[in-house]
Amino acid sequence: MPYARRREALRALLPADVDALLVTDLINIRYLTGFTGSQAALLVHATGDAASLFCTDGRYTTQSEAEVPDLERLIQRASAAALAARAGERGVRRLGFESDAVTVDAHLDLAAAAEPVALERVPGLVQRLRLVKDEAEVAAVAAACAIADAALADLVAAGGLRPGRTERDVAYDLESRMRGHGAAAPAFETIIAAGAYSAVPHHRPTDADLRGGDLVTLDFGALVDGYHSDMTRTVVLGRAAGWQREVYDLVAAAQAAGRRSALPEAEVTAVDAAAREVVVAGGHGDEFPHGLGHGLGLQIHEAPLLGPSGRGRVAVGMTVTIEPGVYLPGRGGVRIEDTVVVRADGPQVLTCTTKELVEV
Repeated sequence: MPYARRREALRALLPADVDALLVTDLINIRYLTGFTGSQAALLVHATGDAASLFCTDGRYTTQSEAEVPDLERLIQRASAAALAARAGERGVRRLGFESDAVTVDAHLDLAAAAEPVALERVPGLVQRLRLVKDEAEVAAVAAACAIADAALADLVAAGGLRPGRTERDVAYDLESRMRGHGAAAPAFETIIAAGAYSAVPHHRPTDADLRGGDLVTLDFGALVDGYHSDMTRTVVLGRAAGWQREVYDLVAAAQAAGRRSALPEAEVTAVDAAAREVVVAGGHGDEFPHGLGHGLGLQIHEAPLLGPSGRGRVAVGMTVTIEPGVYLPGRGGVRIEDTVVVRADGPQVLTCTTKELVEV
């Protein structure tokens, strides 16, 4: 299991004056322990797992025995405060905490429970580790991508994209097919946007009917072992009009440029720029209003941000989306999105559905 290795990597990131880190973000706790419940805290001691402590409440006694067998466990409702109160007993004089995941009121409670141990803000350390996925994580994301590919293929083959169906009908159908292929759940609320609604990047499905001649954007993903996939395809119901094909070809060219640029050590802003420059040159720069993509893993949106305001560089093992779009208000829009994993020799595309324009 990778959890002990991940905790050891976290210790290497602790500031020299911090004796332990109190982890309260549930996603980070899952990453470090495998625990999937809804209430827990984790004390990661700088000296090793022997001095570390996991805490959850009585609802998860049996579950935590199975999911966290390699750490000493404490069963108590107020888990974070309980661990803060016991930190001094384990030689902790300065206790780090995830200040980016703790409210002001919770901080006051922790400070009172930990006294006389001093608290120190230590944000973002686990997220830094989560940026680069190990091969088990990549395999989970790849499995989620394969489920999404299969569900869309089934939907199209069954005639599920046809005039007269509503956006909600299609969304429910696609999500059901993902579950049928083994997804624990959809990765996020499925977007089905038809006709003029396809020009709304985060449109929520309605009872609007699909109509012949519509652009239909499908943005969806599957959840497997806690890991998310994300894919967008845009199709046309019937024969594509000239303007639809023109916009589609432009977005496809931008998406290909973005994919090619997702190379190790590339600045995230440069990856975005590679795609954005294609759209700008095509005369639609103002109609591409969002970043090129984002990381994904245990959350559907993780660092890094591939966009003009992003920071940092792409690294081997990152799983990211490449999703440019052009949106023409009142007419329709196109977005094409893949999930890719960055490899030493270039990006590996995990979402394999064709990116050719499909006329259904």
